[in-house]
Amino acid sequence: MKIHYFQRYHQKENVATANTMLLLSRLYAYSPAKFFRLLKENCFSESFEPELTFRLQEKGENSVLDAAIMQESFKIAVETKLSDWFYAQQLENHLQAFGNQTYRVLMTIAPEPMAAAKRADFEKRLQAYNDTQRPRSPIVHINTTFEKLANALSDVLDDRDDEMQAVLEDYRQYCYDDGLITVSDACKYMRMRLAGTTLDFNTSYNVYYDKADHGFRPHDYLGLYSQKSIRAIGKICASITAVDTGTGMTYNAEFGELTEDRKNTIELAMKDAVNYGYDIRTTEHRYFFVEKFYETDFRKISPRAPMGTRIFDLTQILETDSLPETENIAELLKEKTWE
Repeated sequence: MKIHYFQRYHQKENVATANTMLLLSRLYAYSPAKFFRLLKENCFSESFEPELTFRLQEKGENSVLDAAIMQESFKIAVETKLSDWFYAQQLENHLQAFGNQTYRVLMTIAPEPMAAAKRADFEKRLQAYNDTQRPRSPIVHINTTFEKLANALSDVLDDRDDEMQAVLEDYRQYCYDDGLITVSDACKYMRMRLAGTTLDFNTSYNVYYDKADHGFRPHDYLGLYSQKSIRAIGKICASITAVDTGTGMTYNAEFGELTEDRKNTIELAMKDAVNYGYDIRTTEHRYFFVEKFYETDFRKISPRAPMGTRIFDLTQILETDSLPETENIAELLKEKTWE
């Protein structure tokens, strides 16, 4: 059974807040440098230097210190909602929570961005409040979503951060389960999976399998990675879980049709996996069927192999709002690289 880092099966805002703060605290415990990089890139200006600084021979008005250890003061006040239920008066009241910090941010988080008119109304109130606070630094309002926050955290991680990547993956899955991340844009995402030893089987039978208890964000495309490159891409047409319970096979078609051909392919996959020392028969696995895997060469140019999975926004990579046919995507990716 998969161990979860975050609470499940609750709909209250305080659980969403607690899980989000737990995610950030786990990042801080894992790497303060990456935590502060996240803040600097998403909350504060380039001049923000939150980490401890050590100075020698610091001059004061009437003396020179041998040394000084300092840290800039900052405060991020957070308000979360399960939808765009923010109220300007409530947010305006939150402004009283700030003191004389050098950097002051009010962050509002919800599954969807704040409505433009509502945000404009609050920004007007915020400006009026900041005008009364001079010479104190202004309070900055940042409106974001749970998905954008997860993506921002992903951006400060790299392939070596497999421990933190697992935490982030579970947070994403919690957000999907509780509806904090919407799935309407799944059509633009490609999920990369490692497929070194099974690549030939995957591409021959247009199927990829993974343990059923591994969470995943909805995505329409599957990319198979081997030897420093994504070698094949296919559009998913069915997702089916299967396990041999000892008294027979149990199937669950999550979407797409459970056909006899697909049952036969699952059986072939179970037999093929034995050649690589995998027992996928008695442990429930999820089988992603694609219309067809097309050969590509979407190369990774940074050092080290990825540790597991990664999500790509194909509309950003290909710089288009409308994706072409999968075969054309495969050809276009040959001209692109990633890190």
